[in-house]
Amino acid sequence: SFENPNAPQSLGQNVQPQINVTVNVAARPLAGTDFEVELRLEGKAEAAGSVMFNVELVFAAVFRIQNIPQENLQPVLLIECPRLLFPFAREIIASAVSNSSFPPLLLAPINFFGLYQQQLGQIGMAADVGAAQRHRAQWQERRGQRQLATKEPHHHDRAARHGHEKTEVED
Repeated sequence: SFENPNAPQSLGQNVQPQINVTVNVAARPLAGTDFEVELRLEGKAEAAGSVMFNVELVFAAVFRIQNIPQENLQPVLLIECPRLLFPFAREIIASAVSNSSFPPLLLAPINFFGLYQQQLGQIGMAADVGAAQRHRAQWQERRGQRQLATKEPHHHDRAARHGHEKTEVED
């Protein structure tokens, strides 16, 4: 949702607003290996003590999680799944704000691993931080192996036949 509670006065202001954005991630099981992951983004822009706009987005998706050890399930759901959702949510927020005659709100990338650690600390589950760190290290190792594998040309790969090297862009 998008609100401009002080329109039309807020539209004519030429001041840099103070923008605060909060991010929350939640996951819930649906059935078997299916989980719903919800990414909630809330933003508020204020200038001179007045609210210019409020924006709120709840963006969710259903993920089928298979072949993940139980101790890694929570980090996958609360780190990797929202990382996949974020670019789409960021675009929706930027478009909603821009379509309302304000400059687009371009959200910086979010460190979902850091957010996960912060959530664990808030609820006193420090033991799970080790599992999250192991998961992240394993994920980075697998990602590195995938990148090495994609740099070798494959005969069926059109780019390789034309002398181009495949590369993978990291976030």
